[in-house]
Amino acid sequence: MKRRDFLKSVSGLAAGALAPTAPAIWSPAKADARSETLLIVSEGGPNNLDIHGVGTNVPGYEVSWNCYDRLISHEMKSGPGGAPYYDRDKFKPELAEDFNIGDMSVTFKLRKNAKFHDGTPVTAKDVKWSLDRAVSVGGFPTFQMSAGSLTKPEQFVIVDDNTVRVDFLKKDKLTIPDLAVIVPCVVNSELVKKNASEKDPWGLEFTKQQTAGSGAYKVTKWTAGTEVVMERNDEWVSGPLPKIKRVIWRMVPQAGNRRALLERGDADISYELPFKDFQEMKANGKLNVVSLPFSNGIQYIGMNVTKPPFDNPKVRQAMAYAMPYQKIMDAVLFGLANPMFGAAKDKPTEVAWPQPTKYYTDMEKAKALLAEAGYANGFETTISFDLNFAGVNEPLCVLVQESLAQLGIKTTINKVPGANWRTELTKKEMPLFTNVFSGWLDYPEYFFYWCYHGNNSIFNTMSYRSPEMDKLIDGARIAAANGDTAAYDADVKGFVDLAFADIPRIPLYQPFVNVAMQKNVTGYEYWFHRRLDYRAMAKG
Repeated sequence: MKRRDFLKSVSGLAAGALAPTAPAIWSPAKADARSETLLIVSEGGPNNLDIHGVGTNVPGYEVSWNCYDRLISHEMKSGPGGAPYYDRDKFKPELAEDFNIGDMSVTFKLRKNAKFHDGTPVTAKDVKWSLDRAVSVGGFPTFQMSAGSLTKPEQFVIVDDNTVRVDFLKKDKLTIPDLAVIVPCVVNSELVKKNASEKDPWGLEFTKQQTAGSGAYKVTKWTAGTEVVMERNDEWVSGPLPKIKRVIWRMVPQAGNRRALLERGDADISYELPFKDFQEMKANGKLNVVSLPFSNGIQYIGMNVTKPPFDNPKVRQAMAYAMPYQKIMDAVLFGLANPMFGAAKDKPTEVAWPQPTKYYTDMEKAKALLAEAGYANGFETTISFDLNFAGVNEPLCVLVQESLAQLGIKTTINKVPGANWRTELTKKEMPLFTNVFSGWLDYPEYFFYWCYHGNNSIFNTMSYRSPEMDKLIDGARIAAANGDTAAYDADVKGFVDLAFADIPRIPLYQPFVNVAMQKNVTGYEYWFHRRLDYRAMAKG
C-alpha cells in the first residue's frame, strides 16, 4: 500500500479517534521497508516510560520490557495450542552472560560488550545503582522487589566492573524469579544522575519522558495518548538481533477503527478488541488470532472493606451471590475466559490458583444476606473501572449495575481515565470497582502476597487485613523455601478458603489474552506481563 493511501485510510477511519495533529505514520525520511516495521494499534498507551515511575500503567510495562535489559530472563516452552509461552521454572542469561546460584547468593557476570543506547558501556555500578533504585523509590517497584525478599541496597554488591552479587536475606523460592520480571531493569546510571535533582534523586522525571536503557529498542518519539515510536538498537548484545527495525504503536481509542485497520491490512497487530470481534475474526480466518489464559490472573469485583457497607462480610457475601456471572461470560466475553464461579459444593479446595469459588448467581440468597446485614432496602454506591479497558469493563459494570438494582442497590458507574487509574487504585478510596490482577510469578502465595496480605500493597485494593490470612501466606512462602510440601499445601488451601469466606473481592473469571495479527506476522510469545515482546517478532 502506498504511503498516501495508508494515511488516507487512517485519517478516514479514525476521524476523531486520533489527535488532529497526529504525526504521519510513514515519514519519507525514515520509510523503512514495510517488512521491517511493526504497526500496532491499541486502545490506550503508556503514561510513563519508566517502570520505576509513580503510577506507571500497564502499557508502560511494554515499553520498559523492550527498551531495558534485565540480568536474566525466562526460557520459552510450548503453551496452550502450541503457542510459545514463557517457562516459569527455567531461566537464561540476558544482560548477564553467566550466573551462578549459591546457597545464600547469586553472582552475575555481565556481557563485556554491552552498551547503553548512548554508547556508554554497561558496568556493575549501573546494575547496583539500578537495583538500589528499585528497592528505594517506594510504591509498586519497591513492593515488587520485596516479593522476592529483595529489600536493601546492601544486598547488591559490586565484585568488579563486570561482576555483581545479589545476597539473599533469607531463603526464598521467589528471589530468582523476581530478578527476571520487568522491575529490576538496568538503567544508565550516569545519564540519569546528570538529570536528577535534590527533589528527584533517582531522576524519575527524566526517565518518565525518555528511555535510558541498553535494551533491544529505544523510544525515539512519544506523543502521550497518540503514538510511541521505537527504533531497534543495532548494538544490542543480550540476545539475537531482532528482525523488526521499527515499532510504531498508535493509540486508536475506537475498537471499530482498530478492527477496520487490521482487516484492511493497514495495521499489523492489535489487542484489547471486543471479544465478539475476536470470535468473528477467528471465524473468518483472514487474521491470526491467539487466545491464551492469563497466567495467575483474575478479573474481579473489589470492595473497600474499611468503609460501610462493605465492612460487613454478609454484604460482601450477598454481592458475591448477586453477580451476573454467566451473563458476563456470554454477553461480554463470548466464552473467551475461564469461569471462576460455581464450583461444585463437594469439590475440595485445590493447591492451585486461580480456582473457582462456590458462589453462583442466587438473588434470593443475596436478598436474605443483605437483610441479615441490615440493608434489606439496599444502599447507594459507585462502581469504578479503568477506561483503558472500557471494551470489557463498561458492559461488565452495566450488567452488575442491573443485577444489583434487583436488590435495591443503586449503583453509579464511574469511568476513570486510564492514565489516572493506577493513582486512583493507590488511594484506596473507591468503594466498589472492577480490575484485573495477574501475578507476574505464577505461584499462589505470590498472588496472595500482593492481593490479600496485611502489609497492604497497591494491589490489595480492598484494604483487607486479617492476621490469620497473613500467617497462612507467610507460612506458604516459608514452606516453599524449605521444600515442606505438606505445610505448603495446607497453607495454600487455608488462604484460598479464607479468601472465599471473607470475600473482600469476588473472582469473576480468568481472562484470556487475545491478540489479532496479520498472517505474515510471526514470533508472538506469551509473557507473564501479557504485553508484546517485539524482539522475537518478524514479518514475512
